[in-house]
Amino acid sequence: MTTSERAVTRHSRRRAWRTVAALLAVFALIAAACGGDDGDDDGASATEPAPTTTEAAAPETTQAPADEAPSGEPIKVMTVTTLNAAGPTYHNIANTAMAYADYINARGGIGGRPLEVTVCDEMFDPAVAAACAREAVEENMVSVVGSFTFFAESIVPVIAESDITWFGPCCPITPSELTSPHSFPIGNQPMYAVGIIKRAIDDGCQAINAVIIDGAQIFLPPMENAIAALGQSFGDIIILPPTAQDYSSEVAQATTGADCVIGIVSETPYITWNTAWTQSGTDARQYGPQGNLNEISAAGNEESTDGDIIGGMYPDISTAPWDEYRLALEEGGWDTTEHDYNSLGGMGTWAAFAAFTLIAETIDGEINATSFFEAASATDNLDLGGMVPVLDFTQEWTDGLPGFQRLFNRSVVFSKLENGKVVPLTTEFEDVGDLATGNAG
Repeated sequence: MTTSERAVTRHSRRRAWRTVAALLAVFALIAAACGGDDGDDDGASATEPAPTTTEAAAPETTQAPADEAPSGEPIKVMTVTTLNAAGPTYHNIANTAMAYADYINARGGIGGRPLEVTVCDEMFDPAVAAACAREAVEENMVSVVGSFTFFAESIVPVIAESDITWFGPCCPITPSELTSPHSFPIGNQPMYAVGIIKRAIDDGCQAINAVIIDGAQIFLPPMENAIAALGQSFGDIIILPPTAQDYSSEVAQATTGADCVIGIVSETPYITWNTAWTQSGTDARQYGPQGNLNEISAAGNEESTDGDIIGGMYPDISTAPWDEYRLALEEGGWDTTEHDYNSLGGMGTWAAFAAFTLIAETIDGEINATSFFEAASATDNLDLGGMVPVLDFTQEWTDGLPGFQRLFNRSVVFSKLENGKVVPLTTEFEDVGDLATGNAG
């Protein structure tokens, strides 16, 4: 690893993560899909971690390394995520941010200037998240790029006061991320849930049941809009307890009279679920979310999950849009078996930095928070080469789901399980925004 790391003690104020643990249930499937670890993998305590920032140097095109190193004042950005907590942690997001920095700097930087990335660990604490926001302001960051946190409400309003953008979050889940003009999401929560319903019906499913992890009922309204617009309805909707030793009774309920089962379930429950699924002997097909219905949750149940369909925001990491991402991880010596980079968090962070670079390089004159905000706000044709659809940041989704006007990406792609391995199924994006509102188009 060539990235330098600098640990800095920020402050001692913290709250126990349990004061906000309810959010883990609400967003459990988001956490797993982002490639989150179970927590404490670095031996950190939930009540006594040391908040840190990590600085990195940073990539972008398949060019060979540049003859000249970047020079001049660095372009300073921050990535915020959880690294030390008893709950889910996202080292893949931090590692991707640093891998991008090394990669782009080895190829001349951004407009000849070095990119400097600071990763701020918010430690699953809204007070620490607010401290990250204040640091971004104090350090004159150009943007906060490619982040994921449950506490964006502690960050976005603070940084927006200084024109600092919340740029490229993979998985927008809070009001500010979905409504603030300083937020530029690249991900599309909750569109993949809508997409897998359309895919199931396109595949000929006639009797569809849904399984929703308890706490993720926020996904149901757009799902019900979509299935009704397509002329069907759910036969049954099962609310799944997030922790259980056995899901046999729920599997039996979900498969009764159904040829297809839509699952909005996180990775860990899917492991238990798929064991019961195998034991049931059902011939039904499953449809589930990227990063959750995956190789980990299918392990040991390869035969019964064979042919299951996965709906996601990003094409599989094995496809061409991610050639440079895979190269950057290889060049940096990152262990891709330790953390999940074929995930919303990993690929979403890479896409965010690639987009940041494209927009920053259009700016004439000083690249600062205000000039980047203005440039991003004027970007109407952001083409990331197939990582996401071409995005138009000038057009909010004002006629879409209420409270989701900053959801610029409303498209899905699909993979499938083949003998326990995730393989690409489609690379062309399908816009399901109309379906989410109940319009079949």
